Amino acid sequence: MRWGESGVTLLADILTILLNGLQQGAIYVLLAVGLSIILGTLKFVNFAHGALYLLGAYLGLFITGQVPLNNGQLAEWGIQSYGIGLGFIAALIIVPIVVFVIGLLMERFVAQAFYDRPDTDQILVTFGLAIIVQELLRALLGGSSQPFPQPSWASGPIALPVVGNFPRWRLGVIAITAVLVLGVYGLVEYTDFGLIVQAGTLDGEMVRLLGIKLSRPYLVVFGIGAALAGVAGVVGGPLANVNPNIGTEQLVPAFLTVVIGGVGKIEGAVVAGLMLGTLQVLLIQTGYAAWSQVGIYALAAIILLVRPQGLLGSEVDVS
Repeated sequence: MRWGESGVTLLADILTILLNGLQQGAIYVLLAVGLSIILGTLKFVNFAHGALYLLGAYLGLFITGQVPLNNGQLAEWGIQSYGIGLGFIAALIIVPIVVFVIGLLMERFVAQAFYDRPDTDQILVTFGLAIIVQELLRALLGGSSQPFPQPSWASGPIALPVVGNFPRWRLGVIAITAVLVLGVYGLVEYTDFGLIVQAGTLDGEMVRLLGIKLSRPYLVVFGIGAALAGVAGVVGGPLANVNPNIGTEQLVPAFLTVVIGGVGKIEGAVVAGLMLGTLQVLLIQTGYAAWSQVGIYALAAIILLVRPQGLLGSEVDVS
């Protein structure tokens, strides 16, 4: 009987780690899928992707409720709070639309001028843009962390077989991520739009000779990638406090996810994101929290030593 109880407890612990890993990995996946389609299609290294995540989180806060202001320039001007209180569902709808438009503007007025420039130039301009957004938000809203309340319909625990009580919103994050990633995958793989984008990636000159303009599909791809980052900010906000540093904190794991999975491979980003999230949670819950960041870098190094093109990448992806 004791062995049976121990076995159930062990199974419950394993399943809890896997579920928490799926949730943590889901945030990485949302960010990485957007990064991957931009990098794989447009060959553009967007270090401002974390800033789009940051904007998504703050826009989500603004839309869902009233946020008190204790410091920052707005507080000095006498503004005590900000927000319109439309609720979480409204944030899930409005934020990706707004960040999609921001992505379109970014592609047209920033990225487009750097497509034929070296990667270092792309990194410098986008990282500089990210710092501007981060410090602007810090100056206006202050640097203190703001709690992002979970939606009322997804707050509290839910009883799961074997596992027991598990946070309902963590399951919500996994579900939302799955729906969005499947939608983007279907768009890229099974629509005329996706075929044009893929053809342009392989041989843009031939596609142009056939009379197809690639500027608009590329613009939409950039917007979709930005929108995914914005959604990640909304769904990831309730899992931790929101502050101006969260964009840069999420950027490096997102890039690791892209590189490990294979540049331009949506399915690779999913596999890599879930691997990194599960490893990170495993190290935290087994008492090695201080090594959780080191662990994902070590895993990335090992995989790239064995497969420089990533888990599901091809030699073409790194040529």
